[in-house]
Amino acid sequence: MISVLPCRDSAKIKELFTLNKLTVNEYSGCVIAEQNGEMLGYCLYDLTQTAMTVFVVEPQNDVPLADGILRSALHVAAENFVLDAFYAECAPIELFRLLNFIKNEDEKRLNIDMLFGGCTCGNKK
Repeated sequence: MISVLPCRDSAKIKELFTLNKLTVNEYSGCVIAEQNGEMLGYCLYDLTQTAMTVFVVEPQNDVPLADGILRSALHVAAENFVLDAFYAECAPIELFRLLNFIKNEDEKRLNIDMLFGGCTCGNKK
């Protein structure tokens, strides 16, 4: 079974941010997808009291897995009563378009309401 859970290991968070050439800070976090102890993917983000900014979602070539990882990250925001989610310039924008998660491209705003609906990744041609 695949689990996608927030990472509480600050060393692992720093390692993944560094691997992606991102600067870690007090708001940095990630969710990691694992199966039998093997990391399948992750999402890197900053989460403040008012907003989440998504930087990385990996893997990008497994769309259903990426969808689940992104939803898990957005769920972390929602659990913290944060309903504003954005993506950084370095984020996988094409993946977000494919998953129909972009609410406003000018604001780089993700549609966190998609968290409460089903995956549309299989509906895209």
